[in-house]
Amino acid sequence: MRPVGSARIGRAAETSSVGDPSERVAVRLVELGFSRYEARTYLGLLRSDAATGYGISNATGVPQPKVYETLRRLVERGAAVQTGERPARYTAVAPAQLLAGLEAEFHDRVAAVRTDLDHLPRAASAEPPLAVGRLDGFAPGQERATRAIAGASRRVYLHARSQELEPLAAAIGSASARGVEFAIVHFGPLPFPRPAGQVVRHASTEGTLYPARQTRHLAVVVDSTWALWAVARDGRQAEGFVADSPLVAGLVKAYIRHDLFVQRIYGDFTTELEARYGPGLLRLADLSGSEGGDEAERTAGAG
Repeated sequence: MRPVGSARIGRAAETSSVGDPSERVAVRLVELGFSRYEARTYLGLLRSDAATGYGISNATGVPQPKVYETLRRLVERGAAVQTGERPARYTAVAPAQLLAGLEAEFHDRVAAVRTDLDHLPRAASAEPPLAVGRLDGFAPGQERATRAIAGASRRVYLHARSQELEPLAAAIGSASARGVEFAIVHFGPLPFPRPAGQVVRHASTEGTLYPARQTRHLAVVVDSTWALWAVARDGRQAEGFVADSPLVAGLVKAYIRHDLFVQRIYGDFTTELEARYGPGLLRLADLSGSEGGDEAERTAGAG
């Protein structure tokens, strides 16, 4: 960051660059914190040998009432030394020594400011929000899912009814052909050739929940980093979210995996599970802890 007024000083340096080189140096010294009189006086001392205040004033044009005060400040900051008493004479500190001292002073000041800033009380910054966007309708969601599946490299999770999956058929086929694996739970017939991976029909709801329920949905996870979920509770107006977030993707993936596991278990133990929980396993939805099958079915039907 340039000091305040640096643009004006820079223009002055450019203007003086065609004249006396010492003027350019004077401008640079001002940029380093010298006053104009201090810069001119220091340069005058460099060109003289043990000069008096009177001699420096004549050589540099610094007014006599100001030159002695200026020399005192140069001595205090280590840019000049007094070499005589009567009359008082001064000589400039070597440029290398002066610049080394300025550099060390600058670093000390920066370190002090850094320490003060680290201990300065400040308002707590808000946590950055998750990268979650809103979806309005299945069509935008299916478009986003198609693009995400087209870029998949490892595994895609899907959970949806046939009509929500059908627009994804081409993207799923291409991804499967290049080695992407799928984990799919589908309601109704699969609307495309079976891709590589685990594909399970949601058989527990066949003949019970699936034909009557109006809710439509589409859940997608790509490479455990990207997720989409769209739901139309009335079967028509859909809303949902899309998230480029491993955290959100993990939540949606857990939902799909859980249902996939349940359907695989149901396929292996259909008779035993329906004997215990009823057709469609609807009594599993009874969260009251009772064995009332009618209430459980009403709860499941409500979603």
